[in-house]
Amino acid sequence: MTTFAVELPTEIFSALKRSPPEFLKQMRLAAAIHWYAGGKVSQEKAALIAGLDRVDFLAALAAEQVEVFAVDMDSLKRELEHG
Repeated sequence: MTTFAVELPTEIFSALKRSPPEFLKQMRLAAAIHWYAGGKVSQEKAALIAGLDRVDFLAALAAEQVEVFAVDMDSLKRELEHG
């Protein structure tokens, strides 16, 4: 595992009412959701980034109202018509 340090202003922890460990956990989850929603990483990799198992990551996606499965309606319609 790789470790790196990030310098953040102390004020952000009190502004967000989070301890540094809680902030880090939320930051990892936010990054994982962002990259997953943008198609940059798979569910498996996003869960790993977030420090969650896949089931808990799916629950986090649902809580944030992020689509778990993207459906291209035009492709689906063509598939059903030719199916």
